[in-house]
Amino acid sequence: MLKAEPITKPFGEAREVVRIMGVDVRNKVPRKKIPILWLKNTARKILEILKQDRSELSLALVGNREMQELNSRYRKKNEPTDVLSFPSGERLPIGTQILGDVVISVEQAEKQATKRKQSLQEEMTSLLVHGILHLLGYDHERSKKEAKIMRGMEKKIRRALCRKQVLRV
Repeated sequence: MLKAEPITKPFGEAREVVRIMGVDVRNKVPRKKIPILWLKNTARKILEILKQDRSELSLALVGNREMQELNSRYRKKNEPTDVLSFPSGERLPIGTQILGDVVISVEQAEKQATKRKQSLQEEMTSLLVHGILHLLGYDHERSKKEAKIMRGMEKKIRRALCRKQVLRV
């Protein structure tokens, strides 16, 4: 959550520092070694690129069984998927927005990474970008035009992550 704490400068004057871009990560697949800190930092960079530096989100890493249950319950598709997003629409009094939850299936990410001949981190980054864009209202399933816009945003963010040396292509 957003916290402000006073910082005292050398000569006693105080200023307020606001912690921004809260990202909570829960790994519900403990048998998998997932770079949680790296994911958290990557999510923060994505939020920064999208000018959402006063936003917060939650990221859950799950297995295929839990992802299939979620996909069945919320999308009426009885199969696992790679990423789901659940926007909250909540705003805190001081302008911070709680974007919502992104859920990633680690098993699906591993399969897709292997198929695409890329690292798990690259695939998880793509899924994280995709999920965050959904939280912000982008939806590739609405129309071909929206799909093109969302793909363009995904490419733009990936390029920016490469420039920030978070991602290599």
